[in-house]
Amino acid sequence: MGGAVTAVSSNGEYAFTKPNRASITLLAGLGVEGDVHAGVTVRHRSRVAQDPTQPNLRQVHLIHEELFAEVGEQGFAVAPGELGENITTGGVDLLGLPVGALLRIGAEAVVEVTGLRNPCRQIDAFRDGLLKQVVGRDGAGNIVRKAGIMGVVRTGGVVRPGDAIEVELPDGPHRPLDRV
Repeated sequence: MGGAVTAVSSNGEYAFTKPNRASITLLAGLGVEGDVHAGVTVRHRSRVAQDPTQPNLRQVHLIHEELFAEVGEQGFAVAPGELGENITTGGVDLLGLPVGALLRIGAEAVVEVTGLRNPCRQIDAFRDGLLKQVVGRDGAGNIVRKAGIMGVVRTGGVVRPGDAIEVELPDGPHRPLDRV
């Protein structure tokens, strides 16, 4: 099971979108070098306000480029980095991964999947109505979040567009992703 990196993005300042880069460097236990969300403890503003000592389970944000095509069919133009992700992927069912799955990216980097991104209303500030496209309910009434996954860096390394992604599933039973 695997795919490829289609884009990489980072931003040293708090902003909803992140500019695309030629490469990013993942730092073990921290996140993306120079990115505002890198750190051992939480960096997301709302989480810092709640408890700044919480571990940072959101060091790296990944989104599958297939989401852009899906929302594009509903009239929403979205490009890599615009939803704040660090790594845009192709060919990997990110939302179907279990907690603890390892993503081996490029020659060295390893990201451990921690959970789902919990989309917030900033998505509607970016494109009015987009939030309803990336979070909704299934037929049973369960919340479905499609705005990507979060992870922590287990092994650092440089990540570039075109790098291969290999998925290593944890020993079972698998825990489904939930928001982090």
